[in-house]
Amino acid sequence: MRALDIARDRNLDLVEISPNAVPPVCKLMDYGKYKYEQAKKENEARKNQKTITLKEIRMRPRTDEHDIDVKTRKIQQFLAEGDRVRVSVQFRGAEMRHPDIGRKLLDEIAEVLKGSAIIERTPSMEGRMMSMIVSRAPGWEPPKKQAPPTGKHHAPSAPEETASAAMPPPTPESNDVPGTPTSKNS
Repeated sequence: MRALDIARDRNLDLVEISPNAVPPVCKLMDYGKYKYEQAKKENEARKNQKTITLKEIRMRPRTDEHDIDVKTRKIQQFLAEGDRVRVSVQFRGAEMRHPDIGRKLLDEIAEVLKGSAIIERTPSMEGRMMSMIVSRAPGWEPPKKQAPPTGKHHAPSAPEETASAAMPPPTPESNDVPGTPTSKNS
């Protein structure tokens, strides 16, 4: 009862910290201010944390080599941002008879990503899709992007030479001879 009187005198709240202790442990505090500070700390912690999302890259068994290169670079970009990536090969129709082509494709991608990614889940067939999950390899740092040179003077030094070298010289027609007039009758 004495603690309640002290709390009222100081215009504070009496908060029970440990109710099972003998005697129970209580604390004098401004409970509203305490809750506000706790919410502020939680918001600050949420700002600083990075949520890892699962991105997905889909392909077909007949995806062209250049498209595979583009998608592999995109996978590396996702890994650089800290995300996990599901790489999927989708089969349709008669392609379902050749899952070895999809596995070969996923193995090639895994080989390209070696060193920058680890395979969390090996390629497995799920219905009409074969997929694997990759994540960033520990200790791998993405390459830093080169900033383009700033300034006004980064044009080629001799634009006339480069322009004339790119264009072939004009070829005179067999009837035109320089210095002689041409007639339209002949």
